[in-house]
Amino acid sequence: MGRPRLAAVLFDRDGTLVEDVPYNGDPARVRPLPGAVEAVELLRAEGVRTGVVSNQSGIARGLLTHAQVRAVNARADALLGGLGVWAYCPHAPGAGCACRKPRPGLVLAVARRLGVSPRACAVVGDIGADVAAAEAAGATGVLVPNAATREAEVAAARWCFPDPAAAVRALLAPRAVESGGAR
Repeated sequence: MGRPRLAAVLFDRDGTLVEDVPYNGDPARVRPLPGAVEAVELLRAEGVRTGVVSNQSGIARGLLTHAQVRAVNARADALLGGLGVWAYCPHAPGAGCACRKPRPGLVLAVARRLGVSPRACAVVGDIGADVAAAEAAGATGVLVPNAATREAEVAAARWCFPDPAAAVRALLAPRAVESGGAR
């Protein structure tokens, strides 16, 4: 049995949609990455819902507040042209929560908020934890590597593209979700 038609694409924030500024709490430092705005525009034109799933352990570490994360998210949302649902995990890596990627909690929660099946979602991110969270939720994991991406993560990724726009173009191609990705 094949996957359902693509209903939503969920993006990681830092290193995928915007420049990765470690523990960024300053909206003025938000800069979209190449292909990010185009990716959102392509999805909007096709009626595919969007969301963001992001680990923000700086909150648990005392480096950021929820208000700062929300302000950075709002700035990124404005610069990217508006994404549907934003969700983040505020917990530290060792907290054992269900929401921190590579666990599926954020993906499942955003799919539920969008009213779509996780199987009809793709998650686009820059590290293996993003792909693993997608797969654990039953979604399609797509890797957009950058300097922080380990070679082993690239080698293990079924879907791997140079930027978010290329990933979205492939996801929107007929039967793309069933056939696998490109390198």
